[in-house]
Amino acid sequence: MIIRLLPWLIVGAVAGLSIRAHADDAAQRSRRTPVVAVFEKCRDAVVNINTRKTVRVRSLRLPSIFDEIFETRPRTRTRRVTSIGSGIVVHESGYIVTNAHVVSQAIDVRVTFADDRTLSAEIVAVDSEHDLAVLKVSSRQALTYLKLGRSDDIMIGETVIAIGNPLGLRHTVTAGIVSALERELSFSQNVSYRGLIQTDASINPGNSGGPLLNVNAELIGINTAIRGDAQNIGFAIPVDRLWSLLPVMLDVERHKRVAFGLEVSGPEAKVIRIRPDSPAAETDLRPGDRLVAFNGEPLRDGIDYYVHLLGQESGNDVRLTARRGAETVSAIIPLVAVPLPDGRELAAALLGVRLAKVPARLRREFELPRGVGLVVEGVDRRGPADRAGIEKGDILLRLDRVSVPSFEDVGLLLERVKPGSHIIVEGFRLHDDPPFRWEAAVRTRRP
Repeated sequence: MIIRLLPWLIVGAVAGLSIRAHADDAAQRSRRTPVVAVFEKCRDAVVNINTRKTVRVRSLRLPSIFDEIFETRPRTRTRRVTSIGSGIVVHESGYIVTNAHVVSQAIDVRVTFADDRTLSAEIVAVDSEHDLAVLKVSSRQALTYLKLGRSDDIMIGETVIAIGNPLGLRHTVTAGIVSALERELSFSQNVSYRGLIQTDASINPGNSGGPLLNVNAELIGINTAIRGDAQNIGFAIPVDRLWSLLPVMLDVERHKRVAFGLEVSGPEAKVIRIRPDSPAAETDLRPGDRLVAFNGEPLRDGIDYYVHLLGQESGNDVRLTARRGAETVSAIIPLVAVPLPDGRELAAALLGVRLAKVPARLRREFELPRGVGLVVEGVDRRGPADRAGIEKGDILLRLDRVSVPSFEDVGLLLERVKPGSHIIVEGFRLHDDPPFRWEAAVRTRRP
């Protein structure tokens, strides 16, 4: 009799387990808040940004923006940078947005993803005035990215979620509400941020550059700075500011040395400007047109447009399709090559420095990364660089926060600099013990 009942007992036990599993699933679903859903959807698009260098940081003439924001002292110190911030993947091809102060101290940037992959990152553009930067990594597979929302409809009191790497603790999620809008933070006469979102979601050093999200998993802000004397007050740059700056930060004319003339921005990839006397001015496109296709491929938004454009080479023709109300407009715009300026001549004329390629021996001895390519071979006595404290043998890292690994990069940047204006020069001094990174404000030479 017992043997005959055994199958029924097994069936009953399995049924009991199934009922319990369904009950557990239902209980878990009842605990699934919008915060849980947003984190699960967005976590793979949030990255950790770090460097692998131990450096002694010292300013020749200008204090570091990182020191002023997080009130770190002293300004001359030796430290190992293990986790300096967070970042947001904004396009599947590898474009990442973070804060300018996150990468301002780095000569070798590494990005770590949620699956523990670590990739080397190139600094594409930095806007220190608005504390934003764009990085690029090369990945064999398409990356999970965040959808950029809008910040002009944010409501005070609405729920927001922050994801980042506070104090190096990867993929930490915090939640709170929007406490206020249009806040202004001033850290010195030269460092001031306006129009910030204030939130009580916990934001700490390491969260900088990470996303502030609404309950629809849309990016509405980039977490940036905290007040060291306050509790549970954080700030974020509104995403509309990023939308407005991307046409400059991802400018194909600067990055590819071409003439094109079409500026596009926003979630709808709207044409915002057509430069006169440019190839785009020869078409029927108008400001306000919404681009919907690039070389026959659908366009998602303004970021997608610039990523497609940066993938083209000079001499290529770009076929664009736009909507103007119910009308469809087509345009073919060539990427016209523009001759490269002479970086050596401009550096000598404006800065008073003679530049050379980094010798292979020096590169091997100090394990310099690929993005470091130029060394100061000589300095004009009493010239602009000499007055700023730059010395022969210094490694040149950046001009105006933009990496300049080659003479071409130096020329592309310096041709836009007006004589007599100030420019931020960053470098690395290897012949001191220990070596240290420096930055200086150099007033360019007048004719």
